[in-house]
Amino acid sequence: MKTVIGIVGSYRKEGVVDSVVDEVLAGANEAGASTEKVYLLDFDIEFCRNCRSCMQMPGPGRGECIIEDDIHFVLDEIERADCLVLGAPVNVGDLNALTRRFIERCVCYGYWPWNSAAPKERVKEKTKKSVLVSSSAAPAWMARIFSGAPGTLKKLSGLLGARPVGMVWVGMVNKKEVRISDKTMKRARRMGKKLVS
Repeated sequence: MKTVIGIVGSYRKEGVVDSVVDEVLAGANEAGASTEKVYLLDFDIEFCRNCRSCMQMPGPGRGECIIEDDIHFVLDEIERADCLVLGAPVNVGDLNALTRRFIERCVCYGYWPWNSAAPKERVKEKTKKSVLVSSSAAPAWMARIFSGAPGTLKKLSGLLGARPVGMVWVGMVNKKEVRISDKTMKRARRMGKKLVS
C-alpha cells in the first residue's frame, strides 16, 4: 500500500488550499493508498540561519540541521511517504511566508561545500510523485503564468525527491467566502488517483 502525505502550508485550516488537498488525498485513498496530512502551521519550524552546515555533509541523505526544532519530524514523515501533495497559497506574487520558511529549511537536501561554485541536489532520481496545489486572488490562468508559485512548488517537489504529475489551482480567491467549483474538486480527486497509479 502506498503512503501519500499532504503538506499544507496555508494559514487557514479548512480553507481553499486545505480543502483541495483533502480532495486529492481522498482520490488517493479511493485508489488504495494510505493518506495523512501535515499542517506546517502546527509545527515549530524556525527560520534558516544560512549557516550552510547541513550542506557540507557529503552523501545522498539529507544533511543534518543544527537547529533543534520540528523540521526533523516533518522531513522524516515526508521521506517515508511514497507520494506527496504540496499545497500553499500565493501571497504577494509567490508562495506565502509560512511555506517559504519551510522551503528554506529544505536546503539540507542540497550539497554545497565551501569554495565550490554552486550547490547540487542530493536526490538525483525523483522516485516519488507529487501533486501541487495553490490558490490566488487572480484568475488561475493569470497567476500560473505571472506568479512565481508554480516554479517554487516544482522546486520544492524536486528537493524532496518528487516529480510533479499535475497541479490544481483555484483562482479568484478574493472573497471572504469562496466556493470551490465542482469541476476543480473533481480534478483534484482525479489527480489523487493519478498520483498512486
